[in-house]
Amino acid sequence: MSQANQTVVPKENSRGRVLFASMIGTTVEFFDFYAYATASVLVFPALFFPNATAINAILSSFAIFGVAFVARPLGSIVFGHYGDKLGRKGTLVASLLLMGIATFLIGFLPPAAGSWTVLAPTALVLLRFAQGLALGGEWSGAALLATENAPKNKRAIYGTFPQLGAPIGFIIANLMFVALQTWTTAEQFQAWGWRIPFFFSAVMVIIGLWVRLKLVESASFQKVLDQKKVVKSPFAVTMKKHWRPTLAGTFIMLATYVLFYLMTSFTLTYGTQPASVEQATAAAEAKGKTFDAAGFVPGLGIERPTFLTMLIIGVVFFGIFTVVSGPLAEKFGRRKFLIWVTSGILVFGLAWTLFFGPGQGAAMAGLIIGFTLMGSTFGPMAAYLPELFPSNVRYTGSAVAYNLSSVIGAAPASFVAVALWKAGNGNTLGVGLYLALGAVLTLVALFMTRDTSDIDMEEFVE
Repeated sequence: MSQANQTVVPKENSRGRVLFASMIGTTVEFFDFYAYATASVLVFPALFFPNATAINAILSSFAIFGVAFVARPLGSIVFGHYGDKLGRKGTLVASLLLMGIATFLIGFLPPAAGSWTVLAPTALVLLRFAQGLALGGEWSGAALLATENAPKNKRAIYGTFPQLGAPIGFIIANLMFVALQTWTTAEQFQAWGWRIPFFFSAVMVIIGLWVRLKLVESASFQKVLDQKKVVKSPFAVTMKKHWRPTLAGTFIMLATYVLFYLMTSFTLTYGTQPASVEQATAAAEAKGKTFDAAGFVPGLGIERPTFLTMLIIGVVFFGIFTVVSGPLAEKFGRRKFLIWVTSGILVFGLAWTLFFGPGQGAAMAGLIIGFTLMGSTFGPMAAYLPELFPSNVRYTGSAVAYNLSSVIGAAPASFVAVALWKAGNGNTLGVGLYLALGAVLTLVALFMTRDTSDIDMEEFVE
């Protein structure tokens, strides 16, 4: 057969490559994010805010933790712009590189002392901002990689694989912190042990880059190129023509974000805080410090390695129900399934003090229930949010909605929860009501949005 008569078959991404590439990238991104989140509770208050009271040091650490959420919408605009104009592959590689470099450099930061008293926290803010920029572009690209390459009626199932990066990254990061706290002394962990997870991220980045560089563009984006429908300014078009689904997607994600950061950052702070003045005094004396009772707020008094282990057990349920949610979202539809789950989050918020207050056993039950709800609500999002937007602005639209929600849902969650816990003098009722409010707002958004299960993502181009 002559070369002229040969049919050129376009390259396609294999099923295994799509699923692994979407999952490994988000695993790296979320590992890096969680390494910071865990260190912001265990190490950073004393390392970067040594002169503040215990509670104010925690609040300061959480404030820097929130810097990334301010950066995330900007990252969604920047990476969304190139993802919708140049393609998903290169954008995904760039976001992964940025996150990996920023995380690696955090591991080198010195304590806030001497000439680094101001420079160290400032450098931490800048690197945290870079992490936020990267995650602002990562999630949407990974979600599109999975869903735009999925067979018909399996988008929600394929979409659970990038979502699995969240629990897997969390488990790896926290297992490392548990192991390091077990195998090092308190002084060694404070001096250099906490840095190892940040250095380890470089290994995972190399694996993620190797897989992603072998990808080809999805048929959905290729059709945008073939039809010459690439828009000049994806963000401007999204805001002008698709602001309604952007607003809806922002609030659809709200309860998910609030729940997750209450279940991880806040519960770790609350669970490991001494339960009494006597326990706090003994802990301070063991570290050679003087205890100041003025700013003391009681918690559960659980040892940090123990509570980290409890969190890891809870996150296993997060991963299991992330996988389970995919087939259920296909069977019942994204909208209906999420209405059920969000109603469960509302009830859980109202019952919060039944789990976080009585003791370790109740807290373990609360972590399992909370993370079960988390997996169930998080799993379908990688299909639902992208399906709200046409192919030529899908990266930008889904990224902006996802990350705007992080600003109003995730960024203040830990800070507000600590403030409510402090205002309640150890009572967590206000924290539960805060979660319940987030669920109510998400339910309103769901009731105002149609189901998208029947959307043809490849043909949906404007």
